[in-house]
Amino acid sequence: MNLNNLLKEATEQTNKVVALAAAADEEVIEAVRMAVNQKLASFILYGDEKQIMSILEKKDLTHSEDVRVVHSSDDKDSCKSAVTAVRNGEADVLMKGMVSTSTILKEVLNKEYGLRKGKSLSHLAAFDVPGYDRMIFVTDSGMNIAPDLQQKVDIVNNAVEVATSIGIKTPKVAPLAAVEVINPSMQATLDAAALSQMSVRGQIKNCVVDGPLALDNAISAKSASHKGIKSEVAGFADILLVPSIEVGNALYKSLVYFANAKVGGIIAGAKAPIVLTSRSDDAESKVYSIALAVSSTNK
Repeated sequence: MNLNNLLKEATEQTNKVVALAAAADEEVIEAVRMAVNQKLASFILYGDEKQIMSILEKKDLTHSEDVRVVHSSDDKDSCKSAVTAVRNGEADVLMKGMVSTSTILKEVLNKEYGLRKGKSLSHLAAFDVPGYDRMIFVTDSGMNIAPDLQQKVDIVNNAVEVATSIGIKTPKVAPLAAVEVINPSMQATLDAAALSQMSVRGQIKNCVVDGPLALDNAISAKSASHKGIKSEVAGFADILLVPSIEVGNALYKSLVYFANAKVGGIIAGAKAPIVLTSRSDDAESKVYSIALAVSSTNK
């Protein structure tokens, strides 16, 4: 499985609807254009109607049957309307446009009309790294700052739910640390050991968790063998669970800027997938993110 396979499979599904909040941005609507041309999804665009229509005209989308515009008075109204559309079943996926993450998440977490299911939300990124033999997930690089053990359980469950929904059976999860042994002075190793034991005892289901593992022996079978690590996960991890947002953020950006990796990312753990990309992400990354979100609705 790689991102292009994922994109192809997503286009073969029944048409999904994406509610896009604060859509008045050229890069965002370029992603819409690419997604529509590939028959990936149809879109409801919320925001300033005049600005959106102006951009749609530039992108030759004003007459597309797969694009509908709903005027919103401001960003908050736009986010509320998009979230409500997903909550009411008018759309399958929520997407953030040119609006702050805090603004849209406030609406997502609203107790009256939001999308929260009661567990932690988390960011999940899928990477195609040049020279690597498969797609690999990194979580959480954008939501939870310093997750405790229970939050890490939620983060693992969120990632596993997405991975299995796109066809990865019994994904292998590696809780990352600086070392691959338990060190009482390093909380990441203690949490990793607890997660591993929870997996063995069936408290975390539909996956195999083993750690702590350092990055090298999580993704390289050669490295794991050299260090004498015997594990079903070591060298074959599908999901890398980072111990903190700083580690996740650095790993994410290292893969993109040093390794030229392609990436798609979503927020998981809500009642519907949320495409919440960085404002600096290009249109291709946004399309991959839409594909991941659309595919993960196939549960």
